[in-house]
Amino acid sequence: MITARDVRKIYRGCEVLKGMSLDIEEGENVVILGASGSGKSTLLSVLSGLERADGGSVTVNGEELAAMSDKQLTEFRRKNVGFVFQQYYLLDHLTVDGNVRLGADLVGNKDYRDVIGAVGLAEKLKNKPSELSGGEQQRVCIARAIAKKPRVLFMDEPTGALDEETGRAVLDYICRLRRELGLTAVSVTHNANIAETADTVIRINSGKIVEYYRNSSPKSAYEIGW
Repeated sequence: MITARDVRKIYRGCEVLKGMSLDIEEGENVVILGASGSGKSTLLSVLSGLERADGGSVTVNGEELAAMSDKQLTEFRRKNVGFVFQQYYLLDHLTVDGNVRLGADLVGNKDYRDVIGAVGLAEKLKNKPSELSGGEQQRVCIARAIAKKPRVLFMDEPTGALDEETGRAVLDYICRLRRELGLTAVSVTHNANIAETADTVIRINSGKIVEYYRNSSPKSAYEIGW
């Protein structure tokens, strides 16, 4: 599904990713762990095609991202990738329905309201972001990403700005929808407890992979510590 080999990324003369190599299988739930500044969000951006690597290679479904033009890379992201960010990036003037439809329209998905129902917001279709709680806004982000029908869902600290109760609920939604839809999921977090829900855990530090292992029995969002 995703193969990275000797991936490097440089910002302002500083090497942020220092030759990372990894493999992600289709349908896996992968959690990338690391402290602030370790390079985990940069790795996510490079794996998803949001940013180009400065060295090495990233291949997704047999397609080499470095070989794509900017236009081809944009089309690749549109067709294959969904994003959930810690910051919600919702459009304030649009309702829940309108925000989620933005993702659905990219692929002509006319059944996007099923996804809104799946994240528990069927009764909030006409509400705007200012009328929602933080957890509800994050679920709108999840629905918007999934409404694109992506092959891979990338998430950057999806529960980082949420309290424990809301964070567990959002994580549970993500895990359940991932299983039901057969999505490959790659998320980054500083919360080591969340790694217990993953199939594969990759721990990075100072731009290098320092630990790489599989969970034999992934836990649910309500079985882990917080």
